Order: sequence, then structure tokens, then C-alpha cells
Amino acid sequence: MLNLSKKNIKNARIWEQAGIENIKFDYDQMSALTKANPTWVHFGAGNIFRGFIAVLQQELLNSGTAKTGIVAVETYDHEIIDKIYAPYDNLGLLVIMHADGSLEKSIVGSIGESLVGDPSRENDWQRLKTIFAQPSLQLASFTITEKGYNLTNISGDYLPDVQQDIANGPRQPKSVMGKVASLAYTRFKSGELPIAFVSMDNCSHNGDKLHGAVAAIAGAWAELGLVEEAFLAYINDRQKVSFPWTMIDKITPRPAASVKAALNETGFGSADIICTSKNTFIAPFVNAEKPQYLVIEDNFPNGRMPLEQAGVFFTDRETVDRVEKMKVCTCLNPLHTSLAVFGCLLGYTLIADEMKDPHLQKLVEKIGYEEGMPAVVNPGIIDPVAFIKEVIEVRLPNPYIPDTPQRIVTDTSQKVGIRFGETIKAYSLRRDLAPQNLKYIPLVIAGWCRYLMGLDDLGNEMPLSLDPLLSTLKAAVSGIKLGDAASVGDKLKPLLSNPLVFGVNLYAVGLGEKIESYFKEMIAGPGAVRATLHRYLQA
Repeated sequence: MLNLSKKNIKNARIWEQAGIENIKFDYDQMSALTKANPTWVHFGAGNIFRGFIAVLQQELLNSGTAKTGIVAVETYDHEIIDKIYAPYDNLGLLVIMHADGSLEKSIVGSIGESLVGDPSRENDWQRLKTIFAQPSLQLASFTITEKGYNLTNISGDYLPDVQQDIANGPRQPKSVMGKVASLAYTRFKSGELPIAFVSMDNCSHNGDKLHGAVAAIAGAWAELGLVEEAFLAYINDRQKVSFPWTMIDKITPRPAASVKAALNETGFGSADIICTSKNTFIAPFVNAEKPQYLVIEDNFPNGRMPLEQAGVFFTDRETVDRVEKMKVCTCLNPLHTSLAVFGCLLGYTLIADEMKDPHLQKLVEKIGYEEGMPAVVNPGIIDPVAFIKEVIEVRLPNPYIPDTPQRIVTDTSQKVGIRFGETIKAYSLRRDLAPQNLKYIPLVIAGWCRYLMGLDDLGNEMPLSLDPLLSTLKAAVSGIKLGDAASVGDKLKPLLSNPLVFGVNLYAVGLGEKIESYFKEMIAGPGAVRATLHRYLQA
């Protein structure tokens, strides 16, 4: 059996015979150079990193343009490093799943070092501090999901780990943002060395979100006398520390059993799928779609690698903002969330199957083309109409992408404010648009509220996916029963009026009552969700 290891990849012939593309550089030399002069640290060692971002640097390594790789850091789920990175010498396998069913396979070997980003791992944490003290470090990038940047709960109070980090200073941070602030302090103490902190998560103005979190912690430390005032000035000095905006797009779902079986048939043995104690599904391989986009604001105080040679768009902040709003707020992410919500309620387990459902296909077309597109400003570098056409006609219907509504609906409370709230706000600011005229976005929000009841459309109990606000969200619909709409308004109003969730008070923009009305229709009894979709989306 073929197994991933730095020893085995030196035998080029066996990989070629298996139809697996090998790396085109000296892995040992890359790893040694990365450890000696690290240039790139990435936080969040999951599938989007391994299946997209790491591959970008590999293209530069393959061409000889770059000499160093990436230091992969996992701050949340330590088992990813212990069970997926360390046993395979930081190597991975990318499997591109084409719409015709063919698999394109290549080794990913651009990760020169992997670390657990937590003070409890003393050696790893000390190594990270050493890396952040190095003048060679150019950027620290992030794919930690939207919730990773949050400092507060739904009430606006600091989360317990953040409270401890603020009180204790930079020495033993627990929260992700506390760890980033602590490492930034190390870089400050090493001579105020320049660096770019680059969020690549699907958040509106993600660079500002990252900067706001780090600056808040740095400011609190300075106020308490735990760090110098100059540290906060350093964090806020864009000539030394930048927080570029970005837009990233590539679907990298959980590893599929069908892909594992296909790999085993070719003789590839490093294909075991694990579920960590923190419910991360991961394997030595990553299965992903072919299309991918990464747009980055070109602001790097310590220089950067020429990733434009690997297909990355470098541009100005305004253009990134337009691309991000196009994708995250209109052309992909809202469609994904819409399918996720109703897919769970209607018993679907594959996004591609939902695209065969005439009601759901029409729903995403209405949300994308009719309601979202009027709020989109063409960014110039990517055409919105061509982009959404590819999403609806090629990407979402791809039957070989094993993506599930149950995965996508995870952490929806962290997403609805971006994926729908931004369009609602755009409608509020335009004279030619009115948010109260929206029909399908509020229908999805009502569907999400119906989902939170934990009952599918037949009235059977349905497990809810993980969400940091799950207990609060479940309380918002507790006591509501199918066939009884009497208490709906009183129950839903605290949730629907919360701008921390939706980005706006939905009643203030004329949508609260409409969402209540849709919700009442969806709880009329078993089958009411489907009946409601049929009523508004007769195909």
C-alpha cells in the first residue's frame, strides 16, 4: 500500500503508477529552510487550508519561486496535529472531485512544520513565540471560522476565556484571539517587527474583524498596565501591522467514504477518516471541488510571496469588499445556508440532491438572481452573473461533492448577519430598494427559526448541528408546538430584533412580522414546511 511519508514520496515511480501527482521540490530542504527562516504561519489546520491555501504555496515551491513552506498551527482541535499531521510528516493528499466523477489526485507537501497553538503544549508554544520573533516572518493567515474571532456572547459580555485572557495578560492565553494578541506582543517586543495578519474566513470585512478583536485585547492589557501603551499603537500602525481584507471560495467538505474507497483501490493506504473529540471529520486526504477563488487586499508591511502566480488576485480594499459582498452576501454563501436549513428540515443529506428539488432550486435562484443581485456592485475582476451561474449550474449540483446540509448549517448564528443581514442593510440604504419587499430571504430566516425547534417537516425529532449560541437559540423557540401559533410573536421577537445575530433589528426594517407570518405557516402541522415552500415557490 502507498502511504504518506517523507521517505515514500522520494520514490517518484510508485506515485506516478498510482496516478498521483508528486511534489517537484526537495521536501527535506523545504522543511529545513522553513524552520530556519519561517515566512508564513497559518492558524486553522483544517480542510480549506490543506486543500486550497497550502496548495498555493506548493505551486510556488514546484516552480522554484519559493523556498520555504508554511507553518501550520491548530489552536482549537489539537487532535488534527496529533493524528493527521504528525503521523504523515505533514503531508496530505488533495483529491479534486470533477462533475464527471473522475478524481484528480496530488500530494500536498508545502507544510514545513505543524504545531499545536496552545501554552499547554509548552514546546510548541515556545516554538511559536520563536517564530514570531523572527524578522523573516511575513504573514500569519487564518481559517478559524467566523466564531473564532468572537470575544463576546449574544448579550455582548466577554466570553469566559476572553475574560481570563484580559485579566492575566499575554503569558498564558486561552482564547484564539488572546493567543494571537500574545504572539503579536512577542513580535512587538522583538523590535516592533512588521507583519500582515490575514483572515481568510468568510466574514464581512474579515480583516477589520480580526483587527478589532486583537486591538480590543491589546487595549485592555494596556489599560490594566499588563503591556506597554506602545503595543496598542503598534497593533494600530498599518505601516507595521496590517489586517488585509480577503475573499476566499472553495468547497472542501468532510472526507467522503466513497473517496476513501476509491483511494484504497488505487493502493493508497493513508486514507483513514477520523472524527476528533471536538467533532472534526478529517483524514490524511482532502476532497474538494475544482473551482477556487482567493482575493486579497495587497497590504503586506514585511513583503509577501508572489501568490498571484498561483492564481490569487491582489487588489485594493474597495475591490475586495465588492468581491466579498458578491460571494458571501449574494452569490454563494446565502444559497448554501438556504439549502442547509431546508435540507435538514426536508430530510436531505446531500446538497447536490437538493438542487434536484424544484422548490429548493427555485429558492436559491430567487435569492441569488432576484433579491441578492440588485445589491451587488460588480467588482470588475470577477463577473457576478458568471460567478453565480457557475454556482447554481455547476458547483452546487455536482453529485460527487459529498457536502451535507447538516455540515453547512453548523454555526449559522455566526453567519446569518453576513449572509443575509448585509443584503438587508443594502436594501435599507438604497432609494430604489426596500427591505420590506424582500420575500425569499425572510423565508429562509423563518426556516432557520423552524429548524431550531429540532423537528423535521414530518414532526420527527431532528438533531441540531453545533452552534456556539445553540442553547440560547433553542430557548427562543422553546414551548412552540406544531399547530399552535399563539405564542410565536412573543417567543421570536427577542431573537429577530437582535442585531448581534442578524446585523439589523429585523422589525426596524419591516421584516420581523413577515418572518413571524412565514414561521406560523411552517408550524401549521406535519408537512407544513413543504407546503409553505410550494405556496411561494410553485415550480
